[in-house]
Amino acid sequence: MNGLLSIGDFSRMTFLSVKTLRHYHDVGLLEPALVDDRSGYRYYRLDQVGTAQLIRRFRSLDLPVDEVRAVLTAPDESARDAVIVSHLERMSAQLRETQATVESLQRMLTTPAQLTVTYRDEPAVTALAIVEPVDASEWIPWWLGAFKELHAVLRASGLSRSGPDGALFPTEVFTDEHGELTVYVPIPASSSPTLSGRAQLVTVPAARVAVTTYDGPLVDLDHAYSAVGAWVWEQARGGDGPVRERYLPTGDEDDLLAHVTEVCWPVA
Repeated sequence: MNGLLSIGDFSRMTFLSVKTLRHYHDVGLLEPALVDDRSGYRYYRLDQVGTAQLIRRFRSLDLPVDEVRAVLTAPDESARDAVIVSHLERMSAQLRETQATVESLQRMLTTPAQLTVTYRDEPAVTALAIVEPVDASEWIPWWLGAFKELHAVLRASGLSRSGPDGALFPTEVFTDEHGELTVYVPIPASSSPTLSGRAQLVTVPAARVAVTTYDGPLVDLDHAYSAVGAWVWEQARGGDGPVRERYLPTGDEDDLLAHVTEVCWPVA
């Protein structure tokens, strides 16, 4: 075609395969300048080469097709940059997660975890709590937001806590990656807090548990679970009920990450 590039030449100039170019046409990301009605051959303009190269670079950064389209059709630089910055922030978070996993594997290879497990009877406690169904992918942000809300209710009520923060994790949370999570702050039994938002007053039931204490990166918390679970299994003392986590503060009680974690596994 006079003045147009064949798909083969366009492919060589942009490092995008013919299959990829056809896909980008199908999803409306990069339309050919012309499609021959009889042969179905696709042809491109020379000024589309830069756009194609830009698309290839964005896709090499795993920017989803819909977001690449949003960049290309952005009404101004501000809107375009917002899409790019959002994706770069996600990539940075993924890099941090990857680095944490690498460090965890190195620790497993060099310093296997040695954790002590003991029995304990947990008494029933009155508590401010938030109880909601949560997907596994949302555990951490939900956990952080829920405890911030509970701490705000505690301060507004002028109450003192009667024990460390805690959480209940039923079995289906692990087996189905979805379940009803409970986070709570123990308060005196005679308290009459002013409730707001998602907060409610609950009684966390008594239970006999096997306990181990974990102090380390969150990515390695599964070591504590495996240690206490194996101990319970070896004792043939497994019981029903959720696993409890209790968060023993190592600094400011409102600093949600300044704690060591007690993993409390139910036993018969």
